[in-house]
Amino acid sequence: MKPRKRKKAVAVMKGTASKKSAEKLVASSPITKRLIAAKAKKRKAGKTEEEKVNLITSYEFESHDVAVLIRIYSKRGDYVPTYEVNIPQISANTEIVLERIRHELIQQVNLGIIEIMDTNKATAIEDSFKEAIDILIKKYFPNLDEKTLELLKAYLIQKSLGLGDIEILMDDNDVEEIAVNSSGEPIWVYHRKHGWLKTNIIPQSEDQIRHYASTIGRKVGRQITILTPLMDANMGSGDRVNATLAPVSLRGNTITLRQFASKPWTITDFLEKGSIEPFAAAIIWLAVQYEMSVLIAGGTASGKTSMLNVISNFFPPNQRIISIEDTHELQLPRFLHWVPLITRLPNVEGKGEITMLDLLVNSLRMRPDRILVGEIRRKKEAEVLFEAIHTGHSVYATIHANNVHETVTRVTSPPIDVPKTMLPAISLIVVQYRNRRTGIRKLFQIAEITPEATANVLVQADLKKDRLVRVNKSKAFMNSLELYTGMSLGSINKDVQEKELVLKWLMKQKINGVDEVGRAMAEYYINHDSFMKLVRSGKGLN
Repeated sequence: MKPRKRKKAVAVMKGTASKKSAEKLVASSPITKRLIAAKAKKRKAGKTEEEKVNLITSYEFESHDVAVLIRIYSKRGDYVPTYEVNIPQISANTEIVLERIRHELIQQVNLGIIEIMDTNKATAIEDSFKEAIDILIKKYFPNLDEKTLELLKAYLIQKSLGLGDIEILMDDNDVEEIAVNSSGEPIWVYHRKHGWLKTNIIPQSEDQIRHYASTIGRKVGRQITILTPLMDANMGSGDRVNATLAPVSLRGNTITLRQFASKPWTITDFLEKGSIEPFAAAIIWLAVQYEMSVLIAGGTASGKTSMLNVISNFFPPNQRIISIEDTHELQLPRFLHWVPLITRLPNVEGKGEITMLDLLVNSLRMRPDRILVGEIRRKKEAEVLFEAIHTGHSVYATIHANNVHETVTRVTSPPIDVPKTMLPAISLIVVQYRNRRTGIRKLFQIAEITPEATANVLVQADLKKDRLVRVNKSKAFMNSLELYTGMSLGSINKDVQEKELVLKWLMKQKINGVDEVGRAMAEYYINHDSFMKLVRSGKGLN
């Protein structure tokens, strides 16, 4: 399995194969057969299946050159909506022949001479398989049309090198998380728009789940066995995988796969979705432009890393940026002077580990102007981070905490336990939250840290009115800006209003790609006067 390429939605395959070939090789989906049978039974009783099934949405995309139709629906009696995968199915007779072909492929393509962990060499394996597949399929199935040939090739590659039907789920851009809990229940997915859904895909056996976990482990240099039944790994595509084996997981073997976003969040995306308002975004932009450090807090899955990526949109193009992460999630504009660093887990012998602390200490020797840190968890990391701020570096990091006051308490208490005297080095705390009723992620608070190491909330979400409101006047933040920029309070307020205008212009012009937003920001910094003239005229960038 090579790092996947995200693909746009395409029309569902409409049987370009000859009628005879289609009848022989491609059978109807088992789910569709059951629905048809159930519909016929209900029709006799005067009811139809449609009366019990409520279609929420349906859409199409392509996985390994095979068309996929997704139907998300709720059904009376089911408490969780279903995520139904519909693809052309291989008939039983054809599957027997394909298994014979697969064994011949394994003998022909020597997997031992190619290092699977290397992405380029993994691609070479797949290319070798495809060449051999063409020859063998034409040998067993002469006169096949191109569409059917591609279907059989995809089937064999997924069976031999990939994760089977799990790869279909991985190719859906709207799926954030994939959870295999055991062979006794369907695979679950966390959908970007609909939350947790139950799929119609059920693993064949516990051995199959173990095989998939081992396949992932081999590709990233990790091992999962009865003696080492836990595995946490980063895949080459940026996805994060956790796997457990029974009896550690009581109900069976598990795999949890967190998807790497194909399109990173930008400030325009946040504004358009109502995750933040222009005036609040302008305050954060002001802090970033003038090299003030920001700590992003929030609960699990509240959008902390997404906010960190959004903040990076405001970086000037003439500065050196170092990012440090456990899992590679941040995506900055390609033209920036950016060096991404990532931690490394120890090998099977327990050697070769590279921690966040190792990378943070090393980054200070790389002449950074800005440092992005995925998450602060330990005291040593926090101490080095605050030391970096005190030595003149701008630092942007995330931490788990539900509000501003929890953030201050967590940072200044064990296990992180940073002295309160160091806390004012952080200029702003930005808190993200996930609405527990709707699942929507939004900005919750913006606060400054006073010289007394207390939090002063500047912006607060009014959840009843679903909007952000200004709460308290700034003390430390505005004083720092006046001190280090020489700007008056009036000039600072004028600067904030100008930034609001630019943010609204980005929305109006539909500029939401990470490189496009980065280009607009670069124009703002480098050609400020001409850019603002363009913004005020309402015209777009050429």
